[in-house]
Amino acid sequence: MTRDCTMVSSSAQLICFCFFILFTATATTATDHIVGANKGWNPSINYTLWENNQTFYVGDLISFRYQKTQYNVFEVNQTGYDNCTTEGALGNWTSGKDFIPLNKAKRYYFICGNGQCFNGMKVTILVHPLPPPPSGSIAANSTPSGSAAPVVFHKGLVGLRAFVLAIASIWFGSGWI
Repeated sequence: MTRDCTMVSSSAQLICFCFFILFTATATTATDHIVGANKGWNPSINYTLWENNQTFYVGDLISFRYQKTQYNVFEVNQTGYDNCTTEGALGNWTSGKDFIPLNKAKRYYFICGNGQCFNGMKVTILVHPLPPPPSGSIAANSTPSGSAAPVVFHKGLVGLRAFVLAIASIWFGSGWI
């Protein structure tokens, strides 16, 4: 009797684990875009060139790394960006390691508010909506019967779910419960 309770308990744990993996895996992974890459947030860096090599999506982060005693970050509107002014700023960060969530599909404007904006410490980024998952990709590609259909993985999510389901099938299908 004790043996049966132990096995039910471990089976219940496995079921909970499988559901946890399946449902928490639905969120796509956010990308942390470090402004200036290894050069950070400093004067005389071409942030337009850096921005042109990035693709920003809703849910991503933009992070600024800098000497907190020398620099800061302000989110401003286009006028503030163009004129290097912080009047009417939408946000202000001063920690030296700031992580800013990009929660809306829009253009964002960031400047350094201590005068370094005039030395190039400003960046504007365009955040795109998340692309829809490629659900129609398989249906659109008709293949002759008997041949393998292509499988499209969206950020590893389908593969992870298939793996969890395969493990659960092996676990439950082999008489271990």
